[in-house]
Amino acid sequence: YRRDENQLYIFADDCVPRWLTASHHVDFDTMAGADKFGNVYFVRLPQDVSEEIEEDPTGGKIKWEQGKLNGAPNKVDEIVQFHVGDVVTCMQKASMIPGGSESLMYGTVMGSIGALHAFTSRDDVDFFSHLEMHMRQEYPPLCGRDHMAYRSAYFPVKDVIDGDLCEQFPTLPMDLQRKIADELDRTPAEILKKLEDARNKII
Repeated sequence: YRRDENQLYIFADDCVPRWLTASHHVDFDTMAGADKFGNVYFVRLPQDVSEEIEEDPTGGKIKWEQGKLNGAPNKVDEIVQFHVGDVVTCMQKASMIPGGSESLMYGTVMGSIGALHAFTSRDDVDFFSHLEMHMRQEYPPLCGRDHMAYRSAYFPVKDVIDGDLCEQFPTLPMDLQRKIADELDRTPAEILKKLEDARNKII
């Protein structure tokens, strides 16, 4: 935004049109958004563009006016994509417990409240992604729709693990729990403990 000219200069945009219903500025380079089709996503400025903006005190007005493909001169990098299934109306970064880590909380038009929480260790990512994979195979939805197809309804799901699906693990029969636990080289009790630990980081 150039205050003296009262004008916004768009220096990066997405190659896909979005109908935003909510957004949140996560940090200098990253933005979270939600569209009217129930998708939540994070986009980030390409690293070289971010460095150019910081180095150019004038804002590079002339450069940003030279668009590509009827848009801005640069395209943002999509880092997260997830279909929630309901229209998100608000987003806010918050901590649910004093001194806890922050999550991106969202509310939907039907009254649901959800959270997107970042994992801090690669071990957790590997564990929960494998648990989600096994849950997709062993616990199909009641209506028979493929879970991956649902979460990728408009755009392919990217870098998000479905916590709601993983939370269904305790509802499985014990023999199925043991089967999945054996595949993960753990016991059912250890999986339940990991789920509880992940839940306690958010609430």
